[in-house]
Amino acid sequence: MFNVYVVNFSSLSHEKSEEFFMLRKNIFKDRLQWAVSCFEGKEYDQFDNETANYLFGVKNGMIICGTRIIDMKHHNMLDDTFSAFFNDVKIPEGNFLESTRFFVDKERVSEFLGKRYPVTLVLFLALINYARRQHYDGILAVASHPMMHIIRRSGWNVTVLKTGISEKEEPVYLLLGHADPASQTALKDRICSQCADQDENRLKDWPLSFDTPL
Repeated sequence: MFNVYVVNFSSLSHEKSEEFFMLRKNIFKDRLQWAVSCFEGKEYDQFDNETANYLFGVKNGMIICGTRIIDMKHHNMLDDTFSAFFNDVKIPEGNFLESTRFFVDKERVSEFLGKRYPVTLVLFLALINYARRQHYDGILAVASHPMMHIIRRSGWNVTVLKTGISEKEEPVYLLLGHADPASQTALKDRICSQCADQDENRLKDWPLSFDTPL
């Protein structure tokens, strides 16, 4: 069964952390050629610490997608690494999460769920569900141009705060993804239209606590 979980860095098992950071290296270093730190076949950095939580989708015990989330009151990539991408960024007043290292392993999705399963939309919805449960106003993220296109088509209500240029000289967008009921509904409807047998109650439950048995 496919499920989406949330777990804190300090509670991540050695086995799952190895798998999670290995997948990140495969995607962000090997496929996307980002300037990321890699060690012993894994990608992780200074922000992978006890202030970080992770959302990840699991099927047959295998991680197939994930993202890192950090409360903006903690040190994060927006006030560090990503600051070089933008000039004069002004974050709106509010209680926000930062989402980084968002990934979907297409080969695993195809193998375990099928190419048409809307994994990216499910991960968007899980982010909104988590933010609302924890009383956040929204999620801040930096998106590439292709990801921006996916987000706009998803139905998620987002505001572009700033446009910048990445270290690869490509356009990037600083986004505020709103944690509003309309976005939840739009994403649920889009997911169910693409996956007719999807349990809507399960969509509401994600992300589950990682102490739920895999």
